[in-house]
Amino acid sequence: METVYIHTEFIKLQQLLKLAGLIEQGSDAKLFLADGLVYVNGVMATERGKKIHPGDVVEVKGSGCVTVLAEPH
Repeated sequence: METVYIHTEFIKLQQLLKLAGLIEQGSDAKLFLADGLVYVNGVMATERGKKIHPGDVVEVKGSGCVTVLAEPH
């Protein structure tokens, strides 16, 4: 499992998927979500704009899993 650090309160799911390299383009998020391949904290996600906070775990079935943490100060 990889770790992604953010310096804001949250990051939108679509942005995180691209930042973490779990999808190639932001537009791919819609397809992955429609196919039921994206999970946030073990629950299937359906919204590209879902807010992801430090401590959340995001998984794309077949592509990988990342933990989101606050950037250390």
